[in-house]
Formats: sequence, structure tokens, C-alpha cells
Amino acid sequence: MTGSVDWLIVGKLVGAQGLQGELRVNPRSDFPERFLVPGKRWLSAKNTSPREVKLIKGRSLPGKSLYVVRFAGINNRNEAEALIGQNLLVPAANRPELEEDEFHLLDLIDLQVRLDQRGPHIGHVTDLTSAGNDLLEIQLIEGRKVLVPFVKQIVPEVNLIEGWILLTPPSGLLEL
Repeated sequence: MTGSVDWLIVGKLVGAQGLQGELRVNPRSDFPERFLVPGKRWLSAKNTSPREVKLIKGRSLPGKSLYVVRFAGINNRNEAEALIGQNLLVPAANRPELEEDEFHLLDLIDLQVRLDQRGPHIGHVTDLTSAGNDLLEIQLIEGRKVLVPFVKQIVPEVNLIEGWILLTPPSGLLEL
């Protein structure tokens, strides 16, 4: 199942947990079932094709925005450590239905960033980071990258059809 499938990156394996092969996942999804419900998932290291793994179980770490997962066939810390840095994927066709004003990460990547609906773009979205709150990583035309909170007050409009987001940053936010 790797041919022409589009993939959603739902998390990144960031560390081993204990000695029994569990892994810590930094989520890139607001859908906990991706880390808690057993079933097929895929892993991909940089520049490699996804390979199927079976999620056996998962749990959230209290007080942290991390999950701990266990995959079939990963039975010790060394095997878990060999997977650190890989992305956890699901097929894009498995997207959950969204409510109004909810978006999938893949839909935001590469959107132009504007300060006015009809004005020129000042950059484009390159990533979304979950750090308690979602932060858009924006590559400005001038070359700098900035992190902008993905909240309605600062990003009041997302126009997926025309391919842009409207930014109303507080004074100084783009200079950081």
C-alpha cells in the first residue's frame, strides 16, 4: 500500500519509553484515536517508502502532549531506539470528518500567507507544530521563518479554495 497513496503524518517517534519496546510519539494530529486504537499504521524514515506496522496499544502521558505506543515486533529498547525520528503515517483517505473551522495539516502546508485578502502574499505555510497550542511555521518571502499561533484572532480566515490564509498579527509578531 505505498504506490500512489497520499499520506498524513500524524506523529513523530521521539524517544524510547522503558525497556519493553514502547515509543514516545509527538502528535501532529488532534485525533487521539490515531495513537490509542489498535490497528494498521505506517512508519517512514526520511526519503524512504512507508512500511506497515501494527499498533498494539497506546496511551497518553499525563501532563504532556505525548503518547506512548507499542508496535508488534518491537520488543525491547534497542528495537524502539532504532525507530526514533521516523514519522507515523496513515493513508490520507482515512481523514476524519472535520467541524467548521477545523483543518488537516496537509491542507495548510504551502498555503500563501496574506495580510490583506486581496493583497500580495508575504510567505507560505511550511509546517504546523503542536506545542500546547498549534503554531504555524511560516517561511517569509525575505527568507526568515516565524512561528504564529494558529488561533482565530491571528488567523481569522483560511481560504483553501484560493490557497491562502489571512494573518492579522499583533504588533511585532513577525519581527520575532
